[in-house]
Amino acid sequence: MVLLISGLALAQGVLAQTAPEKAAPENPALAAGPPRGGGFFRLKDVHRGLIGTAWTVFTGSTPEPMGVEILGVLRGARGPGHDMILAQLHGAKPEYTGVVAGMSGSPVYIGNRLLGSLSYRIGQFAKDPIAGITPIEQMLEVKDLPIDKDQGTGSNEQIPQAAPAENAMRQMETPLVMGGFNPEAIHLWQQKMAGTGLETVAAGGMGGTSDASAATDAAAEKKAIASIEPGSAVSAQLVRGDLEIAATCTVTYVDAKQLLACGHPLLQAGPVSLPMTTTEVVATLASPLNAFKIVNTGETIGAFNEDRDAAIRGVFRARARMIPMHIRVHGQDGEGSGAQDRKVNVEVLDLPALTPQAVLVVLFQSLMQTNGSTTQTSYHLTGKIDLAGYPASPLDLWASAGESGTAPMETALMAATQFAKLYSNGSRRGAVRSIDLDVEAIPHRVDVELEAARLVSGNIVHAGDTVVVEATLRPWQQEPRNVRITVKLPARLGAGNLRLLVSDAGTLDRTLDQPRQQSHGASMETALSQIQRQHPADRIYISLLVPETQAGMEGKTLSSLPLSVANVLEPLRVPQDVSLNGESAELEADAPAEGVLSGFQLLNLRIEAGGGLD
Repeated sequence: MVLLISGLALAQGVLAQTAPEKAAPENPALAAGPPRGGGFFRLKDVHRGLIGTAWTVFTGSTPEPMGVEILGVLRGARGPGHDMILAQLHGAKPEYTGVVAGMSGSPVYIGNRLLGSLSYRIGQFAKDPIAGITPIEQMLEVKDLPIDKDQGTGSNEQIPQAAPAENAMRQMETPLVMGGFNPEAIHLWQQKMAGTGLETVAAGGMGGTSDASAATDAAAEKKAIASIEPGSAVSAQLVRGDLEIAATCTVTYVDAKQLLACGHPLLQAGPVSLPMTTTEVVATLASPLNAFKIVNTGETIGAFNEDRDAAIRGVFRARARMIPMHIRVHGQDGEGSGAQDRKVNVEVLDLPALTPQAVLVVLFQSLMQTNGSTTQTSYHLTGKIDLAGYPASPLDLWASAGESGTAPMETALMAATQFAKLYSNGSRRGAVRSIDLDVEAIPHRVDVELEAARLVSGNIVHAGDTVVVEATLRPWQQEPRNVRITVKLPARLGAGNLRLLVSDAGTLDRTLDQPRQQSHGASMETALSQIQRQHPADRIYISLLVPETQAGMEGKTLSSLPLSVANVLEPLRVPQDVSLNGESAELEADAPAEGVLSGFQLLNLRIEAGGGLD
């Protein structure tokens, strides 16, 4: 399959269509296109010297024939009991381009009987166009799997593909088309996809519509489906809409309901749900290092629903289950600021092995692709993740510009991490209905340092008194300013020493949610509670640290517990993931920090017996 990236330099080779054109085939059967209904050529009948024909698209949408000479059968080359047929390609174009990424799935016929699909190649610099063929018998096992409209969304595990030896047989690459992405976002995708077989990116463009919610025209869909034949190029979309990530390969087998393509897996994820589109091959690039097809994706014709070892299967007219993602990036005025205002609407695949990475790269690209984005731009992201069966999970995240201009990456990583905590949670039952994000771009650094904190009202007090804390805050490259915050002490406090924590949000959250030894992953309810209890980073907080027992369980903090309750919880610490702490943190007051605050200070109070003055 081929991922497309607009604007990639074509200096690696020469376009295949500049090769000498071979005369049109004299055989009328070849002129009529790939054979239909001739049956299948059995693996046990394969022997060296057989001559066949393979079909693939070099330019446009019409498959072209090329000669195939069978060299033999490699027993167990694809795994125990999974043989591979070795063949050499003949003809002006394949001998010029070599084995091309995006060619995987190209059907091979002996006479009019389907033998299998071109799916493997040798190394990267092989001079001869020698390819491995996946036998059709093994591909048909995927065809015969039951079609379930409510099929699951595949494994949560990526199946890494170890780098093969230099001259070993390897899957033909499935380079991706990444329409609308800049080089930084493409590089991020490649980092996250390293070892999966989906890190290779090739030139290409988006087809069809950029409106992910647009209804499919029935007549156009019918016409597009009718154009699909063995040897046609098809694409599986991982992201569609204003941005696109799509993988392209070649159709091996077609019947009235479904098709088989690739001859090898994308991720071997099992059940999947990915939009299936027609594909136009704009050109085929010849290169000894990385020959590939340059494509435009086209009309939606169904959905891929199986990703297996021998093939991927697409079902015509099926509808893929995708996750809508809406992003708005705007200036500080809240109403947009000219070129800086941007809306991105996409749908991302619903597949645990890939969805968090897709969300990360889409958000990163959305932040980078504005004229207002600079190395000094900070971001404030708010929004929600809407989950069926659960309350919407809010997002409130800040990232200040740094010396290396990492704020877009930091913002995208924080949001993707919170999304992954919910999406990849083992106890989640409902689907993700949507991701809605609003990002305020701030044209300067918003770091604020807590330099000092002091008690203005003195440190000897009584229970029930009101004390005044003065904090000195220093914004980035600005004069410090003082903030005064009043704190009402609880009347229940006994005589003795007491500490006040003046802090940023991160310190407060860690104090309220003490680390614990977990015997299992957090439940969905716990994960939601933890996210909802996170405090905004643009405020300063004052908390009492009271010498009373604090417990944390199921994402909640229970402060100032009686000794009898603490004794009951003690035996549950490990099996129930309960944390106990001898000091309770109680948030008493907060104030705007006018930026992303960092730092903390501890202040000591002496509570004297007797009533207070207030």
